[in-house]
Amino acid sequence: MDNIRVSRRQFVRDSAMAAAGVVAGLGAVAGQSTNAASSKVVDTSKILNYNSNMEYRRQGKTNLMVSAVCLGGHSGSNDKQRYEIVGRCIDAGINYIDACTKGEVIRDAKALRGRRDKMYLSLSHCGRETRHPDYRTAKKLLESLDEVLRDAKEDYTDLWRVTCYEPGGRHTFNTVCEMVEALEKAKKQGKARFVGFSTHDRRWIKFMIEYFDQIECICFPFTTMSKRAQTDSVFPALKKCDVGAFGIKPFAAASLFTGNREEDSKRARLAIRYILHSNTVIPIPGMNRVSEVDTVVQAVKERRQLDLKERAELENAANETWAKLPSHYQWLKTWEYV
Repeated sequence: MDNIRVSRRQFVRDSAMAAAGVVAGLGAVAGQSTNAASSKVVDTSKILNYNSNMEYRRQGKTNLMVSAVCLGGHSGSNDKQRYEIVGRCIDAGINYIDACTKGEVIRDAKALRGRRDKMYLSLSHCGRETRHPDYRTAKKLLESLDEVLRDAKEDYTDLWRVTCYEPGGRHTFNTVCEMVEALEKAKKQGKARFVGFSTHDRRWIKFMIEYFDQIECICFPFTTMSKRAQTDSVFPALKKCDVGAFGIKPFAAASLFTGNREEDSKRARLAIRYILHSNTVIPIPGMNRVSEVDTVVQAVKERRQLDLKERAELENAANETWAKLPSHYQWLKTWEYV
């Protein structure tokens, strides 16, 4: 299995398997886990890097079965630490890694070398995508994708998620059409198996996925303070349009934590349990240590619903989090209702 490079031929084959081999409409499956959310029979041999102790959730019309927690790109780990973190994720059955910057993509592609067949790699070259005025045409976006794939020594990405403005509604309709054209071409050219975008604008997400059926997955913030909006929530639109969703910043850019390792481990598990119980969003926390991977994996195995004491503890932790959010993350407060 050493030094595997997944070819374009394998890419086409795996894409077909994802579409044909997974039960349409399946919400979640777990082997021995008590958290299984579906009684439907699923062929677990079609689940990438399947582990009976991990839960997997169908990500919309991609039909990919993705682990209930994934590995986010933002972290302070070096190459050696990242290799170890990715290895522990693979051992635990985590099968998805998300990288947002060119540096993260190169680092994570390197960490996956020789085991690329164990994890889906999602990427964004955020510094040279739609939020930047010079990258708002299909041509420039595709050039940006080509650059990051080349520098990461990757033939393709499993999900290309273009990073958009916050709020996304600041983009013109023409800019959006250029972005969607780039996403379509990337798929046709075999450079992306699936496509989507990330934004910090809930109402814009709703418009985009209802208007453009090309959108297959989205990324948006979801923290311990987030909850489904009573009206105009994005979740009915996600279900209707069969779009997968990943939740970034589950720990509110580390503001959830205190510096006490035992307390922080407990808070992280409560946060993951809350998010997985609340909705269909798959959290993608950034992790700096192997022990942090063990913490989120443990959370998947624990019961989901918080008891009264745990709810009070998490609410208190969330209030502390909001009080110490750094100035450049104050926008997370706008994601209380999703």
